[in-house]
Amino acid sequence: MSSSAEERPAWRPGARLCLDWGRARIGVAACDRDGVLAYPVATVPNDDEVMVAIRALITEYGPIEIVMGLPTDLRGDRAGVAARAMRKNARRVNAETNLPVRLVDERLTTVTAARRLASTGLDSRARKPVIDQAAAVTILEQAIDMEKRDGSAPGEVIDRA
Repeated sequence: MSSSAEERPAWRPGARLCLDWGRARIGVAACDRDGVLAYPVATVPNDDEVMVAIRALITEYGPIEIVMGLPTDLRGDRAGVAARAMRKNARRVNAETNLPVRLVDERLTTVTAARRLASTGLDSRARKPVIDQAAAVTILEQAIDMEKRDGSAPGEVIDRA
């Protein structure tokens, strides 16, 4: 039996959580097990209790993995200070949750999320509490689309296993 692109699974079934990790806040989004819908979940303060909150969300949503945005400049450079810091955060999330973490390119996701929210009529003050969640939704939608299109898991994986 030969292997072809048509034979590759287009989607690994299972819910995912996405973390849009910022200095002050972390936007959280989730998707259903079939990858049909990505939706906002919460905004978590990035403080000393952040991993308690993330573990509680993992218990609630039962994801097969965590998706996080990898800061990438417009030229595609993934080696900058912000990218190194995000890899460190991803290793921490992986170590403390025992779930694989996938880092996917997050170029322009906050811009896209802000435009989507602006189109709903929300003013900038009303958008502030949910912009991180909307950015997480955008990152997760991008990861879902990549996996369904390419037939392979997207991004760079951080996994101790």
